[in-house]
Amino acid sequence: MLAVAVYTLCALTALACAVLLLRAHARTGSRLLFWSGLCFACLSLNNAFIVVDLVIFPEVNLFFVRNALALLGMLLLLYGLVWESE
Repeated sequence: MLAVAVYTLCALTALACAVLLLRAHARTGSRLLFWSGLCFACLSLNNAFIVVDLVIFPEVNLFFVRNALALLGMLLLLYGLVWESE
C-alpha cells in the first residue's frame, strides 16, 4: 500500500514539474524550458505506467513501454541541452 502512494506521488510531482516548466516556456519563450517540460511530461507518463503495471494490472508486463517513455524523456532533454543551448 505504501508503494502505491510513493508511485502516485512521484507521478504527480513529475506532472507538476512539467506543468510549471511548460507554463514558464509559454511566458518567456525559452526553448530549454520547453524541452525540459516535455522531458518531465514523459517521466510523468512513465511513473503513471508504473502504477498501472505494478498495481492495477500486475499480470500485464509494461516494462518496455515504461522504459521507452523514460528513454524518450531523457532524449528530449538531451536534445534540448545540446542543440538549443545559447
